[in-house]
Amino acid sequence: MKKPLLSALWVIAFSFMLHAQPCTPQGDEVSYGLNDTWIGYVYDNADITNYHSYINEGTPGNPNFDQSFGGDNVMYPTNGCSVQTETFSVRYKLAKTFANGVYDFTVGGDDGFRLSLDGGNTWIINRWNDQGYTTTTYTATLNGAYNLVLEYYENGGGNRVSFNVVAGCSGAENTAVYGTNDVWNGYVYDGTNFNTYKGMVHQGSLGAISFDQDFGGSNTLYATSGCNVQTETFSVRYKLNKNFANGNYNFVVGGDDGYRLSFDGGNTWAINRWWDQSYSTASYNSDMYGNYNIVLEFYENGGDNRISLDMQANIILKIDLLSFSGRRDANAVLLNWDISADSDPLNFEIERSKDGRSFERIQTIAGSNNLQYFYKDENSLDGSSFYRLKMTDQQGKTSYSYIVAISESDARAGELILFPTIVNNGAIYCRSGKLINKASVRVTDIYGRLVQQQLIGKIEKGQTVGISLGSYKLSKGIYLVSILDNDQPILTQKIIL
Repeated sequence: MKKPLLSALWVIAFSFMLHAQPCTPQGDEVSYGLNDTWIGYVYDNADITNYHSYINEGTPGNPNFDQSFGGDNVMYPTNGCSVQTETFSVRYKLAKTFANGVYDFTVGGDDGFRLSLDGGNTWIINRWNDQGYTTTTYTATLNGAYNLVLEYYENGGGNRVSFNVVAGCSGAENTAVYGTNDVWNGYVYDGTNFNTYKGMVHQGSLGAISFDQDFGGSNTLYATSGCNVQTETFSVRYKLNKNFANGNYNFVVGGDDGYRLSFDGGNTWAINRWWDQSYSTASYNSDMYGNYNIVLEFYENGGDNRISLDMQANIILKIDLLSFSGRRDANAVLLNWDISADSDPLNFEIERSKDGRSFERIQTIAGSNNLQYFYKDENSLDGSSFYRLKMTDQQGKTSYSYIVAISESDARAGELILFPTIVNNGAIYCRSGKLINKASVRVTDIYGRLVQQQLIGKIEKGQTVGISLGSYKLSKGIYLVSILDNDQPILTQKIIL
């Protein structure tokens, strides 16, 4: 009765012995595949150790492949020893010559994968971590022979690795050419450091070099003259050749993320905020005359994207604006402004905006012998709003005031406010919503060093007081202005001079 049982046990043991017989790995782990056929060196651990043998992927003329190794946790045959598809890894190698051009590489994997074009010294794609199947694309400009290395590992569960390369799209323009007639040439690149040129766009218009661009939103496709670019990690180099009439000009540049502005073709930067950041602005003021090669560079490194430039010529205007303020009153907004006695205004155009960027004219008030002006906006916008004055003198010269922001609530009416934050004429103003008995001002540089101190005295509720900075001959830069009451700070605000 025991013989059948012994026979069955002997068969199982013999099968196990056959299965456990050692195999001989094939391949040298060093050679690269040729003619678009990869050599994939297979390992029986997830960390590319315990070499088993090699496999091939791709076909002559087509290196692309998509491999799932026969399924989860099965024996996958190689040209030597089979490997269990549960915890294993593969190092694929291919020597390939690329014609001069742009190429899009897309690699996918479950779990980790990485791709190199220089034999594994650096990784252009690197997702070396456990994950469900995902893909990553990298665009590169190539010309000549390259040693491609694609590494993959599986650490349990599903397994899959894929590779695809196609000729990419690029722009054909000469990126050295500057725009003219106040129209910028914008050269758009895939990658945050002007990596792969995609095509050209234009900004500005005849007589107006200012623009504000958000590229259609975050992580979308932005059209250029050549190819679309994904607005997640990209960069733009705007160029404009402009002839300036003799005068003084103020430039305000804003960006999310990095931006910088040059007037000598990019040799030096008048504004340089080349780092990741939420939208912020910086200004530059200079006397200019003649021809300039202006370069404005921008990059986006994920999240929101926006670049803006505003230029204002500081014209000698026969209107000296001493103050401009506003407050909410029930369902209306009350605006008031004061001018000096030697002003000669033709009119004031009151402009309103809901976002602080796009303004519309809502009223025109004729100039007179008055030094104080008032306007009540009875059709004010819901929520926050912004106001500015377009001032025209009797000679027809125009200029704009600084912008006054009106908050959604009336809270600002009881606050102490300091304005403007970008100072061009050496003067700032403060307005208090309550009585301050012993006010003084203290100005420090960004290192905390005191550069100016001045006693103001009493400030009545609702009174606007001017503070002169010109007599101290401060250099251009960022300063902190503190308003004190009885030597105790009650407001500190950053200004740009």
